[in-house]
Order: sequence, then C-alpha cells, then structure tokens
Amino acid sequence: MSRLTGWWSRRGSAAKVELYTRWSFHFFMLIEIGAIGLVPISDSGYNPLATPLGLTLTLLVCAHAVLNAVLSSRALDWALDRRDRPVRLATAVIVLTAAASPAVIALRATGVLRDPAVAAAVVTGMVTFAMGSLVLCVRRPRRMLYVVPAGALATGVAVVAMGLHPGEGLGYAVAIIMGGGGLAAACGFSGWLMKVVWELELSRDLKARLAVAEERLRFGRDLHDVMGRNLSVIALKSELAVQLARRERPEAVDQMIEVQRIAQESQREVRDVVRGYREADLRVELEGARGVLGAAGIDCAIDPVTMELPAGVQSVLGWVVRETTTNVLRHGDARKCAISLRQKGGSVLLTIRNDGVREGAVMGHGSGLAGLRERLSAVDGTLEAGPDEGGTFQVTALVPVPAPGRGDES
Repeated sequence: MSRLTGWWSRRGSAAKVELYTRWSFHFFMLIEIGAIGLVPISDSGYNPLATPLGLTLTLLVCAHAVLNAVLSSRALDWALDRRDRPVRLATAVIVLTAAASPAVIALRATGVLRDPAVAAAVVTGMVTFAMGSLVLCVRRPRRMLYVVPAGALATGVAVVAMGLHPGEGLGYAVAIIMGGGGLAAACGFSGWLMKVVWELELSRDLKARLAVAEERLRFGRDLHDVMGRNLSVIALKSELAVQLARRERPEAVDQMIEVQRIAQESQREVRDVVRGYREADLRVELEGARGVLGAAGIDCAIDPVTMELPAGVQSVLGWVVRETTTNVLRHGDARKCAISLRQKGGSVLLTIRNDGVREGAVMGHGSGLAGLRERLSAVDGTLEAGPDEGGTFQVTALVPVPAPGRGDES
C-alpha cells in the first residue's frame, strides 16, 4: 500500500498543491475534448457533409485542447520562475483560436454548417478554454481582466461581420463572458495560489536555515565569552611560568598547576555551553575578574555587592563582567581597573572602567560587545562602551530590576 501512496505522501505541501493544479489543467484538456470536440460528430446523419466536416472540427478542437494543455504547463513553470514566459506557445494558441473561430463562423454563415448549436459550441468552447490558458501568462490581475472582454468582443464582431444576426453575435459574446470569465478567474487564482504556496514553503525553509545560523552564531558567541578570558589567563600564566622556569624559580610549578586548573575549568564550562545549562554568576565572575586581572599585574578595585538581584539580572551582568575582563586583557594596556555596582532608580547600573585605551583603537564594535547588547536587550537592558573624557575606557550596563511582586521569569 505504501508503494501506491508513497508518490503522494512523500511530497511536501507545496509539491502536492502544484501536482493537483497541474493535473487540474490536464483535466481541462479532457473536458474540452469531451464536451466540445465530440459535438460536431454527435449527429452524423444531419447532412452529407456532417461526417467529414464534423471529424475535421473534432480534430481541430483536439489539437486546440492539447496546445492549451502544453501552454498551461509551461505557463505554470514560468509562474514559478523555472523557465521563460512561453510567448511562442501563447502566440500559437491565439493564432489557432483566431483562425479557427472565424472559419467555423463562416461555415455557419454560408450554410455549410447548418446546425447553429455545433458552431456555437465549437467557437465559444475554443475561445473560453484559450482564455483559461492565456491568463496564466499574465502576472497582473488587471491585465487578466482584459482577456475575457477582448475575446468576447472580437467573437461578437466576427459573428456580425459574417452576416449573421446581431442577436446571435450578442449570444456568442455573453456566453464567452460568462464561461470564459469563470474559467479565467479559476485558472488565474489557481496559478496565483500555487505560487503563494511555494513562496510560503521557501519562506519556511529559509526561516529554518536562519534559525540554524542564528543558533550557530549564539553558540560561537557563548564559546567566545567562555573561552576568551580563560585562554588569555592561560597565555599569561604560561608566559610567567616560562620566565620563572628560566630563572629556576620553584614558583613556575605553581603557575603551571594553575594553568592546569584553568584548562580543566574551561573544559567543564565548554561542556556546559554545549548542553545549554551554563549561567554566569555575578559574584563568581567578579572574583574571577579580580584574580585574573591581578595575575596580569592590573590593579582591580571592586566595590562589594550588597544588593540582592534576581538570577536573570545576575546572569546577564556576570556575562558583562566576563566579556569586559577579557577585553581588558586582550585589547588594552591597562594598569588599573575599577568595577562598581549601584542602584539607579528601578534599575541596577554596572560600571567597569580601565585606563588601557590604545591610541587609534576603534572601540565598541566587536562581536563580544554585540553579543552583550543582544543579551541585555533580552532583559530590556542597555550597554554603552567607549572612551570617556578622563582618558579611560568605560563600559556601563543598565538593567531594570523586576519588582518583587512580579517574580523572576528567568
């Protein structure tokens, strides 16, 4: 059973809509042949010319139906931007319809085709089905509306020009407007709907790819935040251990033990990032910043944290301390660094200032600071970074603190 239905179930929603639409237009070909093409040979005993003439008209309608089906298929490909507009096929349909319809009307006017129902069925049917395929070659609905009145007017004028009664010409025109208008609207809507469904399918795929790319960027940013400071510390302590070892100082062993500890801690933190469970703790990050900057020979003054903050606020401020400490180590020549945390209205303000601004350096546009701004924006916080008037570089993070009654959603 799966083999019989797999060709349908394995298709996506857009592919199913396209398949349904295409086979609907193929079915129109069968309708034109069955409902219009068989009319001329339905009464072969009406007059001696009915059989050969009826057969000729039937073959003409069949050729017209096949050409319409090919044009519809190519027009659907054009609507989906898979091939060029089928101008030559559309021209062939117009030429065949414009040549065959007046010829049938002429046979009716000269009495060769004495049954008016046969002439009306063949002419209105060919013109109507031609409109259904031609509207697919037009993108703008306004231009689609021009097809039906133009075909009805041309057919009515041709009937009157052949010497038939104007009432008969009006009947042709009304039949084409009614039948052709409905078919043209259905065909135009089907083509538009198929294109919209494919665009939605592509948009969904694009959204999924963007989500994957965004997750990769988030993971890369988190990995940068986690490893940047630790690798800087490892590099500094390794360099210090090398210098001590060259002097045969026993402290070199202690420095390498510290390097080993930091490396093991980095492994643990990377695993936490991969699992998505890691959250920065403000007090731990402040103590880590003090130790790291002190090891690098930077005097770090940190005001004691006396206020109780929600876990979400502590986490995002901890990331600010971590990233800023990394930037002080890697991008500056600081000798002093000061970190303070204070209440400001209904928010908490974290200020980190250092004197290691390099001349000509462009500050505040790195990927680390951009990641911090993204983290802060998630909790309605803001981040400002840049040199101040005193010749120091300052980073300030302002985060609103939720009221106690609201709780901590993080």
